[in-house]
Amino acid sequence: MTRLTFKNFKKKALQNKKVREEYEQLAPAYELRKKMIALRKKAGITQEELAEMLHTQKSNISRLENVNSKTSPKLSTIEEYARAVGYSVEIRFKPSH
Repeated sequence: MTRLTFKNFKKKALQNKKVREEYEQLAPAYELRKKMIALRKKAGITQEELAEMLHTQKSNISRLENVNSKTSPKLSTIEEYARAVGYSVEIRFKPSH
């Protein structure tokens, strides 16, 4: 009997067309937030320190980094965040399936 792992669950769930479409729609925002968190941590900056650098509250940084957030940050916010952790933003487009 195969043990149900997240990987197996995800594979099975993505077989459902509606689930797969929703997943594909949310994936870029999820990846963006994961990348932002990784860059902040790589820079050795806490959410509190970043909030101070950006003249905002820690709760705003937490909300910005929340992978379950339903709202999308403005491009200018992402650019400010990137500069604060030592990066710049590059946007690339790729063809749809």
